[in-house]
Amino acid sequence: MKKLIYIVILIAGCFSTVLAQQSPQFTQYMFNDFVLNPAVAGTYDYYQIRSNHRFQWVGITDPPMTNTLSFYGPSGKLPMGFGAYFYNDVTGPTSRTGLTGAYAYNIEINKDMRISGGLSLGLMQYKLDGTQLNPKDLSDLAIQPVVNSSYVPDASIGFYLYAKDYYGGISVSQLFNNKLKIYEVKSGLNKLKSHVYLTGGYKYKIDRDFTVEPSAIIKITAPKTFQFDITGRVIYQDTFWGGLSFRMNDAVSVLLGYNYDNKFSFGYAYDMGVNGLRKFNSGSHELMIGYRFNDIK
Repeated sequence: MKKLIYIVILIAGCFSTVLAQQSPQFTQYMFNDFVLNPAVAGTYDYYQIRSNHRFQWVGITDPPMTNTLSFYGPSGKLPMGFGAYFYNDVTGPTSRTGLTGAYAYNIEINKDMRISGGLSLGLMQYKLDGTQLNPKDLSDLAIQPVVNSSYVPDASIGFYLYAKDYYGGISVSQLFNNKLKIYEVKSGLNKLKSHVYLTGGYKYKIDRDFTVEPSAIIKITAPKTFQFDITGRVIYQDTFWGGLSFRMNDAVSVLLGYNYDNKFSFGYAYDMGVNGLRKFNSGSHELMIGYRFNDIK
C-alpha cells in the first residue's frame, strides 16, 4: 500500500494529467498574489518581502513541500514596479526549482481605480532522482536509477485591476509549454501546460474595528480542467484575522494571522482533506511571513 500511495503522489503531484495542476498551490493565495501574477509588482506603495512555506499531506512518505521567497515594490517616480521570486517545490523524488524576475506598469483609470500589466521571465530546473525509486515498480515509466535534470525557460503574463477596497486579476503561467527532456514518455506527461489564474477579492468595513474580506481564485489548466478556492476572512483592527476556505474536491481550511506594527505579518493555514487521500494523512500546514519597508510617499 505504501508503494501504491508513493506512485499516486508521484503521478498526481508532479505530472498531474488527471488533476492537470502542475504548479504548486497555496491556501493563502491572497498573500502570495505576486508569485501568481507579475502585474501585482508596483501596485503597493511600499516594498515587501514575503515567504511562503507549505507542507502538504503530513504523514505520507515524502509528501509535497513548497517554499517561495519573493521581493517586490514600486518605482519611486514612475508608475511601474519590479520584483523577483525564488521557489522550490519538492514531491518525493521530483523537484522544481526556479528564479523569476518581473516587471509591471500600471495606468490610472480614475482617481479610485488603476490597472496594471506585468510580465515575468525566469529559469526552471526540473530534477528527478531515480535513485529514490525502485525501477521494477515503475518499469512502465522507464525511469533509470540516476539523477537527471532539465533546465527550461519560463514566462508568465498578467493583468490586475485594483482599488482601495477590491481587486481582480488574470494571469497565465508556463507560457512556453516546454517539454522536460529527462526521459521519453509517449503519453506527454513531461510537457508543461499553461495555467490560468483568475483572482478577486473585496474588503467590506463593518465598523471601526471589524472588516470582512471574501476572496476567490479559479485555476484553469489547458485544455479544460479547473479548480477553485473560496475564502472568507474577518479582520480585527487591521491586526488579527481568522477565516475559512474551501478548495473544490480537495480541502477545507482554517486561516489565522497577525500583523505587527503594520510591518511584520504572519499567517497560518491548516487544510483538512475532503477526498479519499485524507485517510492516509493528517492534513496540510502552510506558513506565511512578510515584512514591509521603504514606504513610497
